Formats: sequence, structure tokens, C-alpha cells
Amino acid sequence: MACGNAHIGKPAPDFHATAVVEGAFREVKLSDYRGKYVVLFFYPLDFTFVCPTEIIAFSEHAEDFRKLGCEVLGVSVDSQFTHLAWINTPRKEGGLGPLNIPLLADVTRSLSHDYGVLKEDEGIAYRGLFIIDGKGVLRQITVNDLPVGRSVDEALRLVQAFQYTDEHGEGEQTRSHVFTHGDTLSPSVILLSRHSLPALAPVWDGCGGPKEESAQGLVCRKYLVWWGSSLIQGVGGRGGGR
Repeated sequence: MACGNAHIGKPAPDFHATAVVEGAFREVKLSDYRGKYVVLFFYPLDFTFVCPTEIIAFSEHAEDFRKLGCEVLGVSVDSQFTHLAWINTPRKEGGLGPLNIPLLADVTRSLSHDYGVLKEDEGIAYRGLFIIDGKGVLRQITVNDLPVGRSVDEALRLVQAFQYTDEHGEGEQTRSHVFTHGDTLSPSVILLSRHSLPALAPVWDGCGGPKEESAQGLVCRKYLVWWGSSLIQGVGGRGGGR
């Protein structure tokens, strides 16, 4: 899959941009983050209505990403001066207030173009989100139309899932919010959030293998159920919850 010059499984397009970092201007490059995961998200414009909710949500969860060795970077076609003005505007007045993540300026639209999110007729960016691993390889692409924002929780889940497969190999695949009896995973892994637990009962009751219940999830020989912020290791009869 590709989006502009961004191809999954290939090195992510490099960039060099001026960013607002902790209230000051700083030059940043993708290579600055080598060895860390990066969540790079694009939004249309500063001083709009949906954008601040997303940016503030990512900012408020910045430490959650950092605990995973991941940095979050926001990008729009606005200048660094406009970014700073928006940050310096109180939230009750439609501003962002102080942020825990950098905002990158893309006045030339080159970054938006390279990542394939530039809406040419308006000169603004679609709501793209890209996950780049510690080797600089692009692992995930999401692009939303302008009215719909992104989920911070989903971005966190994806980073965790990619890191899990990095550690355990491609044979350990994951699913989220999917409930299936299929054999497409080896071993079968089902990832559910807490609100999905009622749907678990039939499979849990019908599991023919050893079962274990822990504070982190429910494990049987064929199924792994995840809730909370971490995966349970040891599935397919190779162990219980962590």
C-alpha cells in the first residue's frame, strides 16, 4: 500500500521542518527519532474546530506513547508562527494551550505531498496518520476525510501491536475488536476491549482447552483475549497471562 511517496514496509519519506517544541522554534528531522517509533499525524489547519480536540488528546497521551519508546508529531500547512499563536491562545478561547508534542510547519506543502495527504484543490492536508518504526520503516497508513478525527487509543494499540510483532515475529499476529472462530491466526488471537466482554461468553464457555482468568485477561488454549494496555503473552497452550 502506498500514499504519495509513502509505502508500507519501505523507509518513510524523510523530512526537515521547523516545529514548535515546548513553546520554542526548533528544526526537526525524521532521522532525529531513529531508534524510536513515530506517530506522524496531519491535520488541515490551525484555529479550526475538530483539530484542537485531536491535538490536545494526543498531547495529553504523549507520556503514554513515550513509555512505549514512541514520539508523536503533528503537522499542518500552517507556519510555525501560526502554530505558536494557536498554542499561546487559551483553550477556553479556542486555542491549544501548552502542548507536550511538537507541531511541524509545512508551508511549502512538501511534507503533505510526500505523504500523499495534500488536498490539492484547497492546499490543506487530509487527516493522515502514519506509524514509523525505530528503523525508519513505515508500518501503517490511515487517511480520513476532513470531518472525521482519529482515535488516540487506536494509535496506541497499533504501536503496541507492531512492537509486539517486532519482538515475537510475524507469526504472532493480532486482531482488535474482531470475534472469529477462524484459523487465520497462528495461534488464534482475539483482542477485545472491555466493552466487548459480553460477546466473549459463548467462546469462553465452549473453550475445550485449559483456561485461566487473570486481572489482565482471559486465556484458553485457542484464544487470547486482551484488555487494558498490554498484550498477554503465552497463547496457544504455551502459558498463561503475564
